[in-house]
Amino acid sequence: MKKRSPHHHSGKIRYAVVGLGHIAQNAVLPAFAHAGKNSALTALVSEDATKLRAMSRDYDVEHVFSYDDYDVCLRSGEIDAVYIALPNNMHREYCVRAARAGIHVLCEKPLAATEDDCHEMIRACADSGVSLMAAYRLHFERSNLEAIEIVKSGKLGEPRIFSSVFTQQVAAGNSRTKSRYDQGPLYDVGVYCINAARYLFREEPTEVMCFTAKGKDPRFRDVEEMGSAILRFPGGRLANFVCSFGAADTAEYTVVGTKGRLRAIHGYEYSQPITLEITVDGRTERKTYEVRDQFAPEMIYFSDCVLNGKEPEPSGIEGLLDVHIIRSLYESAKVGRPVELKELTRQKRPSLKQNIYRRRVVKPPLVHVRAPSA
Repeated sequence: MKKRSPHHHSGKIRYAVVGLGHIAQNAVLPAFAHAGKNSALTALVSEDATKLRAMSRDYDVEHVFSYDDYDVCLRSGEIDAVYIALPNNMHREYCVRAARAGIHVLCEKPLAATEDDCHEMIRACADSGVSLMAAYRLHFERSNLEAIEIVKSGKLGEPRIFSSVFTQQVAAGNSRTKSRYDQGPLYDVGVYCINAARYLFREEPTEVMCFTAKGKDPRFRDVEEMGSAILRFPGGRLANFVCSFGAADTAEYTVVGTKGRLRAIHGYEYSQPITLEITVDGRTERKTYEVRDQFAPEMIYFSDCVLNGKEPEPSGIEGLLDVHIIRSLYESAKVGRPVELKELTRQKRPSLKQNIYRRRVVKPPLVHVRAPSA
């Protein structure tokens, strides 16, 4: 179906941000100041009236809605798109309702909790002729895009190994530790490792193995504390990663080739500089990338896709593939053996052409929300 065009002629896509938790307040809302060329914040949706009052005042947003009034928001004529920043278990419902109302959807990762949820979201958007994009901010961030180019260039030889650690200390009681929200370290931080392995190897894994673990920490009654995974890729290549909600902050990955290696320090972060180290023949080169706004580029790119009828990369299919891998990792941990993946195909992958730079945002005061890290 032909993509639905916005109903107005301002040249900007008008967004409602749905959910005013930490990521929305700390990063998404401030980013609109850097995306004003083609994106505008025109509505807010939350169950918290105090948040709505404060955010409406701080961002000069006239239209505010409760979750009960979400359909009123969708049909108000005031928005063209939603940015869904809700817990994982709510993504499917709020995406499908938006799609059926003819509203485009930019959805936080992971796209949803299950493959079935993802399929329904993709189908609903396709049936209504609206765009769906998974909010993978690193697909527009220069250091990660340059890492892709370095691996593609052959400078490291043939890439053979991907290895990553992404850990943090999650605060007690945070929604990420509640199973009812379909959360956990594989969904929340492991998805970055999976996605990076896929875009750096530029292939899809064929088989996965996973172990999960937890100690006696009461934070992890509902979800695992950590997961350790191995992904087999075509050509006899392996990717491995460990993700945890109960270890010191670490966010890095390494690609080892037949001639050299690339290491990304703070590679998944949005609030710290990222450093790439490339070592070939015993010589190491380092390049550090300043902190930048990683959220405005998502909106700028998505708005451009909507305005010009282009299929976004990362699409709903990109989100679906990662969710299929996550669900297969959980299945492996449950049955205690490797799990073969369904045949996965991917046509479009991120490239340096998608780099969009905007300066870092000034972090605003938070209202009725705490940072997820302890």
